[in-house]
Amino acid sequence: MRFGINFFPTVGPAEKPADRYFAECLRLAEVADELGLDHVKTVEHYFHPYGGYSPDPVTFLAAAAARTESVRLVTGAAIPAFTHPLKLAGKLAMLDNISRGRLQAGFGRAFLPDEFDAFGVPMDESRERFQEGVEACRRLWTEEDVRFEGRHYAFGPLTLLPRPYQRPHPAILVAAAFSPESCAAAGRAGHGLMVVPSILDRERLQGLLAVYREGWAASGGAPGAEHVHVSYECYLDEHDSSAAYAAGRAYADNYRAKLAEAVTAWGRTRSDQYQGYERLVEGVKRIDYDASLREDKLLVGTPEEIAERLRRIREHFGEVTVSLHVNSGTTTVERAERTLRVLADRVLPEFTRPREQSPAAAR
Repeated sequence: MRFGINFFPTVGPAEKPADRYFAECLRLAEVADELGLDHVKTVEHYFHPYGGYSPDPVTFLAAAAARTESVRLVTGAAIPAFTHPLKLAGKLAMLDNISRGRLQAGFGRAFLPDEFDAFGVPMDESRERFQEGVEACRRLWTEEDVRFEGRHYAFGPLTLLPRPYQRPHPAILVAAAFSPESCAAAGRAGHGLMVVPSILDRERLQGLLAVYREGWAASGGAPGAEHVHVSYECYLDEHDSSAAYAAGRAYADNYRAKLAEAVTAWGRTRSDQYQGYERLVEGVKRIDYDASLREDKLLVGTPEEIAERLRRIREHFGEVTVSLHVNSGTTTVERAERTLRVLADRVLPEFTRPREQSPAAAR
């Protein structure tokens, strides 16, 4: 297993100003690099306290690149539907060069109606825009005089500058929520996969990972070389389980409240490309903290308890890369840093393999 940190802000100006949040996250990125963690990842969201402090992951990761030496930099995930592929491919190639090949380019479809409305993009076009955007970026990174003809984007012949540092291109990861088809397609394309266990029951997630790995093998990928990112909220107390559980409950309640506000528009929105999402509002209300703990959807407890949860996660899902969410913006940076240091000292050595000197490019 590999481990990194995932910055997913659930905070607004009334709780913490943005400049302070970014300063804290950059400090934690330096700590992650010092401790030999695998990656630093951040999201792309807009307007809501649910993720809205991170509208451009590339900007943050460029700042992190300047403060670190070895940790990978992951967009988790950039949204092709909201950025023309010529712009997106160029920004990511620039980050790959600034970091000397530490970029892993994660892409996602987005799912919040308010964001699509603000950008004037129909939700029913999201899958096509995602597919075109990822393919256009891949071709711009690997080809010259690119001519691209899609339903939503057309350009060329053009040669992207700068060329990416990694050859043939940075590793590509695809965010998936519920769709087996999306997971299978990612595997067949030789891409990595990003999933969020908190929104799925264990059996369904195991099924998604199985079809992804089958697609990977069918594409000629070596068994065990596939790249799966899973994200977990992490709340640790060195000595006291009850203190960890209480802090975890407070953070989980904040996350749920911010998510509930962000998905309100699904009460009046329908899209053929987001089947079942109209039930999100009620689904968020039913999120149960204690049930999430029992099902190991959260990494909460003492170091010994978290180690036991990680053993079960590895047993259920195989060798995966774990993104730890230790700083939502409502905790203190000191507590988040202490969590990382205790984990690195007392928990992670049982699970980790040495970090490679340079990131492997996608096949």
